[in-house]
Amino acid sequence: MVEMTHKVLITDYTWPNIDAETAILNAAGIEVIVAPNSEVTTLRDLAVDVDAIMFCFAAVPDEAIRAATKCKVASRFGIGVDNINRALCTELGIVVTNVPDYSLEEVADHVMANILTFNRHLIPLNRSVRETGWGSMGLPMHSRRLSTTTLGIVGMGRIGRTLVTRARAFGMRVLASDPLLTEDNKPDGVQVSDLPTLLAESDFVTLHTPLIPQTTGLIGKAELAAMKSTAFLVNAARGPLIDDDALVSALRSGEIAGVALDVTPVEPLPADHPLTTMDNVIMTPHTAFHSLESLNELEVRTAREVVRVLDRQMPENLVNPEVLGSNRAGLT
Repeated sequence: MVEMTHKVLITDYTWPNIDAETAILNAAGIEVIVAPNSEVTTLRDLAVDVDAIMFCFAAVPDEAIRAATKCKVASRFGIGVDNINRALCTELGIVVTNVPDYSLEEVADHVMANILTFNRHLIPLNRSVRETGWGSMGLPMHSRRLSTTTLGIVGMGRIGRTLVTRARAFGMRVLASDPLLTEDNKPDGVQVSDLPTLLAESDFVTLHTPLIPQTTGLIGKAELAAMKSTAFLVNAARGPLIDDDALVSALRSGEIAGVALDVTPVEPLPADHPLTTMDNVIMTPHTAFHSLESLNELEVRTAREVVRVLDRQMPENLVNPEVLGSNRAGLT
Protein backbone atom coordinates (compact mmCIF):
# COMPACT_ATOMS: atom_id res chain seq x y z
CA MET A 1 0.00 0.00 0.00
CA VAL A 2 1.28 3.46 -0.91
CA GLU A 3 2.01 5.67 2.08
CA MET A 4 -0.09 8.86 2.09
CA THR A 5 2.36 11.74 2.44
CA HIS A 6 0.20 14.62 1.19
CA LYS A 7 -3.41 15.74 1.36
CA VAL A 8 -5.67 17.37 -1.24
CA LEU A 9 -9.00 19.06 -0.60
CA ILE A 10 -11.65 18.70 -3.31
CA THR A 11 -14.10 21.55 -2.74
CA ASP A 12 -16.81 20.34 -5.13
CA TYR A 13 -17.60 18.30 -8.24
CA THR A 14 -20.74 17.63 -10.28
CA TRP A 15 -20.06 14.18 -11.76
CA PRO A 16 -21.16 10.83 -10.29
CA ASN A 17 -17.90 9.92 -8.58
CA ILE A 18 -14.23 10.85 -8.22
CA ASP A 19 -12.77 7.40 -8.84
CA ALA A 20 -10.49 8.47 -11.69
CA GLU A 21 -8.81 11.34 -9.86
CA THR A 22 -8.67 9.46 -6.57
CA ALA A 23 -6.79 6.57 -8.19
CA ILE A 24 -4.18 8.95 -9.63
CA LEU A 25 -3.79 10.91 -6.40
CA ASN A 26 -3.65 7.88 -4.10
CA ALA A 27 -1.06 6.21 -6.33
CA ALA A 28 1.11 9.29 -5.77
CA GLY A 29 0.66 9.14 -1.99
CA ILE A 30 -1.94 11.92 -1.84
CA GLU A 31 -4.92 11.47 0.49
CA VAL A 32 -8.22 12.87 -0.82
CA ILE A 33 -10.50 14.94 1.40
CA VAL A 34 -13.90 15.86 -0.07
CA ALA A 35 -15.71 18.87 1.36
CA PRO A 36 -19.31 18.04 2.39
CA ASN A 37 -20.37 21.53 1.28
CA SER A 38 -18.86 24.75 -0.07
CA GLU A 39 -19.54 26.98 2.92
CA VAL A 40 -16.73 29.37 3.82
CA THR A 41 -16.25 27.92 7.28
CA THR A 42 -16.21 24.35 5.98
CA LEU A 43 -13.58 25.04 3.33
CA ARG A 44 -11.51 27.15 5.70
CA ASP A 45 -11.41 24.45 8.36
CA LEU A 46 -10.65 21.62 5.92
CA ALA A 47 -7.92 23.62 4.14
CA VAL A 48 -5.74 24.03 7.22
CA ASP A 49 -3.67 20.87 6.73
CA VAL A 50 -3.77 20.27 2.96
CA ASP A 51 -0.99 20.44 0.39
CA ALA A 52 -3.31 21.04 -2.55
CA ILE A 53 -6.82 22.21 -3.42
CA MET A 54 -8.90 21.01 -6.36
CA PHE A 55 -11.98 23.08 -7.16
CA CYS A 56 -14.74 23.14 -9.75
CA PHE A 57 -17.68 25.57 -9.54
CA ALA A 58 -17.37 26.49 -5.88
CA ALA A 59 -15.80 29.80 -5.01
CA VAL A 60 -12.61 29.24 -3.05
CA PRO A 61 -12.83 31.85 -0.27
CA ASP A 62 -9.84 33.94 0.69
CA GLU A 63 -10.21 32.63 4.23
CA ALA A 64 -9.59 29.09 2.99
CA ILE A 65 -6.60 30.15 0.90
CA ARG A 66 -5.02 31.94 3.86
CA ALA A 67 -5.77 29.01 6.19
CA ALA A 68 -4.05 26.57 3.82
CA THR A 69 -0.55 27.43 4.97
CA LYS A 70 0.89 24.22 3.51
CA CYS A 71 -0.91 24.46 0.17
CA LYS A 72 1.36 24.46 -2.87
CA VAL A 73 -1.15 24.15 -5.71
CA ALA A 74 -4.77 25.05 -6.45
CA SER A 75 -5.93 23.11 -9.49
CA ARG A 76 -9.17 24.02 -11.28
CA PHE A 77 -11.48 21.38 -12.70
CA GLY A 78 -12.08 23.55 -15.76
CA ILE A 79 -10.98 26.51 -17.83
CA GLY A 80 -11.84 29.77 -16.09
CA VAL A 81 -10.28 30.64 -12.73
CA ASP A 82 -12.52 33.55 -11.77
CA ASN A 83 -13.67 31.66 -8.66
CA ILE A 84 -10.31 31.86 -6.90
CA ASN A 85 -8.23 34.87 -5.91
CA ARG A 86 -5.28 34.46 -8.26
CA ALA A 87 -3.43 37.48 -6.84
CA LEU A 88 -3.72 36.15 -3.30
CA CYS A 89 -2.51 32.71 -4.39
CA THR A 90 0.50 34.30 -6.06
CA GLU A 91 1.21 36.41 -2.99
CA LEU A 92 1.19 33.30 -0.81
CA GLY A 93 3.24 31.22 -3.24
CA ILE A 94 0.44 28.92 -4.37
CA VAL A 95 0.63 27.65 -7.96
CA VAL A 96 -2.69 27.87 -9.82
CA THR A 97 -3.45 25.49 -12.70
CA ASN A 98 -6.38 24.80 -14.99
CA VAL A 99 -7.34 22.62 -17.97
CA PRO A 100 -7.85 25.18 -20.74
CA ASP A 101 -8.62 22.84 -23.62
CA TYR A 102 -10.56 19.86 -22.28
CA SER A 103 -14.10 20.63 -23.54
CA LEU A 104 -13.62 22.74 -26.64
CA GLU A 105 -15.66 20.46 -28.87
CA GLU A 106 -18.42 19.96 -26.32
CA VAL A 107 -18.99 23.69 -25.73
CA ALA A 108 -18.87 24.43 -29.46
CA ASP A 109 -21.36 21.62 -30.08
CA HIS A 110 -23.59 22.96 -27.32
CA VAL A 111 -23.65 26.42 -28.85
CA MET A 112 -24.54 25.05 -32.28
CA ALA A 113 -27.22 22.83 -30.73
CA ASN A 114 -28.83 25.90 -29.17
CA ILE A 115 -28.66 27.83 -32.43
CA LEU A 116 -30.29 24.95 -34.28
CA THR A 117 -32.90 24.42 -31.57
CA PHE A 118 -33.90 28.08 -31.65
CA ASN A 119 -33.76 28.47 -35.42
CA ARG A 120 -35.80 25.32 -36.09
CA HIS A 121 -38.27 26.09 -33.26
CA LEU A 122 -37.81 22.60 -31.85
CA ILE A 123 -39.06 23.37 -28.35
CA PRO A 124 -42.32 25.15 -29.26
CA LEU A 125 -43.04 22.70 -32.08
CA ASN A 126 -42.53 19.74 -29.77
CA ARG A 127 -44.83 21.36 -27.22
CA SER A 128 -47.44 22.11 -29.89
CA VAL A 129 -47.55 18.52 -31.14
CA ARG A 130 -47.88 17.14 -27.62
CA GLU A 131 -50.51 19.64 -26.48
CA THR A 132 -52.69 20.24 -29.57
CA GLY A 133 -51.83 17.53 -32.07
CA TRP A 134 -49.77 16.86 -35.16
CA GLY A 135 -51.55 19.19 -37.55
CA SER A 136 -51.74 22.20 -35.26
CA MET A 137 -48.89 24.52 -36.16
CA GLY A 138 -50.36 27.86 -35.22
CA LEU A 139 -46.93 29.25 -34.35
CA PRO A 140 -45.05 32.06 -36.05
CA MET A 141 -42.34 30.43 -38.13
CA HIS A 142 -39.21 32.48 -38.65
CA SER A 143 -36.66 29.76 -39.36
CA ARG A 144 -33.73 30.87 -41.46
CA ARG A 145 -31.54 28.95 -43.86
CA LEU A 146 -28.33 29.02 -41.84
CA SER A 147 -26.19 29.60 -44.92
CA THR A 148 -27.87 33.02 -45.25
CA THR A 149 -27.18 34.05 -41.65
CA THR A 150 -24.35 35.65 -39.72
CA LEU A 151 -22.83 34.32 -36.51
CA GLY A 152 -21.05 36.78 -34.25
CA ILE A 153 -18.44 35.27 -31.93
CA VAL A 154 -17.36 37.51 -29.07
CA GLY A 155 -14.01 36.18 -27.89
CA MET A 156 -11.79 34.23 -30.26
CA GLY A 157 -10.00 31.89 -27.89
CA ARG A 158 -9.82 28.12 -28.14
CA ILE A 159 -13.59 27.59 -27.94
CA GLY A 160 -14.36 30.41 -30.34
CA ARG A 161 -11.94 28.98 -32.87
CA THR A 162 -13.43 25.50 -32.48
CA LEU A 163 -16.88 26.96 -33.07
CA VAL A 164 -15.77 28.57 -36.34
CA THR A 165 -15.34 25.20 -38.04
CA ARG A 166 -18.87 24.17 -37.10
CA ALA A 167 -20.45 27.43 -38.19
CA ARG A 168 -18.59 27.38 -41.49
CA ALA A 169 -19.77 23.80 -42.08
CA PHE A 170 -23.32 25.20 -42.08
CA GLY A 171 -22.24 27.94 -44.48
CA MET A 172 -22.66 30.75 -41.97
CA ARG A 173 -20.89 34.06 -42.32
CA VAL A 174 -18.74 34.49 -39.20
CA LEU A 175 -17.82 37.78 -37.54
CA ALA A 176 -15.46 37.82 -34.56
CA SER A 177 -14.64 40.48 -32.01
CA ASP A 178 -11.60 40.11 -29.78
CA PRO A 179 -8.99 42.70 -28.77
CA LEU A 180 -6.22 40.24 -29.64
CA LEU A 181 -7.63 39.22 -33.02
CA THR A 182 -5.98 40.58 -36.15
CA GLU A 183 -6.07 39.87 -39.85
CA ASP A 184 -2.85 37.92 -39.38
CA ASN A 185 -4.02 35.54 -36.64
CA LYS A 186 -7.72 35.13 -37.44
CA PRO A 187 -9.06 31.69 -38.41
CA ASP A 188 -9.88 31.10 -42.06
CA GLY A 189 -13.37 32.22 -42.97
CA VAL A 190 -13.65 34.78 -40.18
CA GLN A 191 -14.15 38.52 -40.59
CA VAL A 192 -12.56 40.65 -37.85
CA SER A 193 -15.10 43.07 -36.42
CA ASP A 194 -15.59 45.56 -33.63
CA LEU A 195 -18.30 44.71 -31.11
CA PRO A 196 -20.90 47.30 -32.23
CA THR A 197 -20.70 46.11 -35.85
CA LEU A 198 -20.87 42.47 -34.81
CA LEU A 199 -23.96 43.06 -32.68
CA ALA A 200 -25.72 45.04 -35.39
CA GLU A 201 -25.06 42.54 -38.20
CA SER A 202 -25.31 39.14 -36.50
CA ASP A 203 -28.35 36.88 -36.48
CA PHE A 204 -26.77 34.82 -33.70
CA VAL A 205 -24.33 36.12 -31.10
CA THR A 206 -22.32 33.85 -28.82
CA LEU A 207 -20.01 34.85 -25.96
CA HIS A 208 -16.64 33.23 -25.32
CA THR A 209 -14.62 35.73 -23.31
CA PRO A 210 -13.10 35.17 -19.88
CA LEU A 211 -14.77 36.86 -16.93
CA ILE A 212 -12.51 39.74 -15.93
CA PRO A 213 -13.36 43.27 -14.74
CA GLN A 214 -13.29 44.56 -18.34
CA THR A 215 -15.85 41.97 -19.52
CA THR A 216 -18.26 42.00 -16.58
CA GLY A 217 -21.54 43.35 -17.95
CA LEU A 218 -20.09 43.29 -21.46
CA ILE A 219 -23.58 42.84 -22.89
CA GLY A 220 -25.82 45.46 -21.33
CA LYS A 221 -28.74 47.66 -22.27
CA ALA A 222 -26.97 49.48 -25.11
CA GLU A 223 -25.51 46.30 -26.59
CA LEU A 224 -28.83 44.45 -26.52
CA ALA A 225 -30.55 47.43 -28.13
CA ALA A 226 -27.95 47.35 -30.92
CA MET A 227 -28.84 43.76 -31.85
CA LYS A 228 -31.44 42.76 -34.41
CA SER A 229 -34.93 42.17 -33.02
CA THR A 230 -34.72 38.71 -34.63
CA ALA A 231 -31.30 37.92 -33.13
CA PHE A 232 -30.56 35.08 -30.73
CA LEU A 233 -27.93 35.37 -27.97
CA VAL A 234 -25.98 32.43 -26.51
CA ASN A 235 -23.92 32.48 -23.33
CA ALA A 236 -22.00 29.31 -22.44
CA ALA A 237 -19.08 31.19 -20.91
CA ARG A 238 -19.77 33.09 -17.67
CA GLY A 239 -23.08 34.47 -16.39
CA PRO A 240 -21.92 37.98 -15.39
CA LEU A 241 -20.89 38.75 -18.98
CA ILE A 242 -24.53 39.77 -19.47
CA ASP A 243 -26.41 42.40 -17.46
CA ASP A 244 -29.25 40.29 -16.07
CA ASP A 245 -31.82 43.07 -15.70
CA ALA A 246 -31.10 44.45 -19.16
CA LEU A 247 -31.50 40.96 -20.63
CA VAL A 248 -34.92 40.43 -19.05
CA SER A 249 -36.04 43.83 -20.32
CA ALA A 250 -34.78 43.15 -23.85
CA LEU A 251 -36.53 39.78 -23.99
CA ARG A 252 -39.80 41.21 -22.71
CA SER A 253 -39.77 44.17 -25.10
CA GLY A 254 -38.75 42.13 -28.14
CA GLU A 255 -35.42 43.92 -28.60
CA ILE A 256 -33.96 40.45 -29.19
CA ALA A 257 -35.79 37.26 -30.10
CA GLY A 258 -34.30 34.88 -27.57
CA VAL A 259 -31.38 33.70 -25.50
CA ALA A 260 -29.73 30.42 -24.55
CA LEU A 261 -28.05 30.39 -21.15
CA ASP A 262 -25.83 27.62 -19.85
CA VAL A 263 -24.53 30.04 -17.20
CA THR A 264 -26.19 32.70 -15.07
CA PRO A 265 -24.89 35.38 -12.68
CA VAL A 266 -26.06 33.27 -9.75
CA GLU A 267 -26.24 29.50 -10.16
CA PRO A 268 -28.84 28.26 -9.81
CA LEU A 269 -31.17 31.17 -10.46
CA PRO A 270 -33.89 31.74 -7.87
CA ALA A 271 -37.01 29.75 -8.76
CA ASP A 272 -39.01 32.96 -9.24
CA HIS A 273 -36.50 34.63 -11.54
CA PRO A 274 -38.18 35.93 -14.73
CA LEU A 275 -35.76 34.08 -17.01
CA THR A 276 -36.95 30.71 -15.69
CA THR A 277 -40.46 31.18 -17.09
CA MET A 278 -39.90 33.00 -20.38
CA ASP A 279 -40.73 31.08 -23.56
CA ASN A 280 -37.88 32.69 -25.51
CA VAL A 281 -35.23 31.42 -23.09
CA ILE A 282 -33.42 28.09 -23.44
CA MET A 283 -31.67 27.24 -20.19
CA THR A 284 -29.28 24.42 -19.28
CA PRO A 285 -27.56 23.90 -15.88
CA HIS A 286 -23.93 24.75 -16.73
CA THR A 287 -23.44 21.50 -18.63
CA ALA A 288 -22.03 22.68 -21.96
CA PHE A 289 -18.71 21.10 -21.01
CA HIS A 290 -20.17 17.65 -20.51
CA SER A 291 -19.45 14.43 -22.36
CA LEU A 292 -18.11 11.12 -21.13
CA GLU A 293 -14.79 11.90 -22.80
CA SER A 294 -14.48 15.46 -21.53
CA LEU A 295 -15.30 14.52 -17.94
CA ASN A 296 -12.71 11.77 -17.85
CA GLU A 297 -10.12 14.08 -19.38
CA LEU A 298 -10.98 16.80 -16.86
CA GLU A 299 -10.69 14.54 -13.84
CA VAL A 300 -7.45 12.91 -14.96
CA ARG A 301 -5.66 16.06 -16.09
CA THR A 302 -6.62 18.07 -13.01
CA ALA A 303 -5.31 15.34 -10.71
CA ARG A 304 -2.10 14.99 -12.70
CA GLU A 305 -1.42 18.71 -12.34
CA VAL A 306 -1.55 18.32 -8.56
CA VAL A 307 0.82 15.36 -8.71
CA ARG A 308 3.26 17.27 -10.92
CA VAL A 309 3.46 20.29 -8.65
CA LEU A 310 3.79 18.24 -5.45
CA ASP A 311 6.59 16.35 -7.19
CA ARG A 312 8.21 19.76 -7.89
CA GLN A 313 7.58 19.46 -11.61
CA MET A 314 6.26 22.26 -13.79
CA PRO A 315 2.51 21.88 -14.46
CA GLU A 316 1.25 21.69 -18.02
CA ASN A 317 -0.99 24.72 -17.56
CA LEU A 318 0.33 27.35 -15.17
CA VAL A 319 -2.20 30.15 -14.70
CA ASN A 320 0.00 32.45 -12.58
CA PRO A 321 3.56 32.31 -13.96
CA GLU A 322 4.45 35.31 -11.81
CA VAL A 323 4.56 32.90 -8.85
CA LEU A 324 7.69 31.17 -10.18
CA GLY A 325 10.72 31.60 -8.01
CA SER A 326 8.71 32.40 -4.88
CA ASN A 327 6.29 29.51 -4.67
CA ARG A 328 5.91 26.97 -1.92
CA ALA A 329 6.47 24.09 -4.33
CA GLY A 330 9.94 25.34 -5.23
CA LEU A 331 9.26 25.60 -8.97
CA THR A 332 11.56 27.80 -10.99
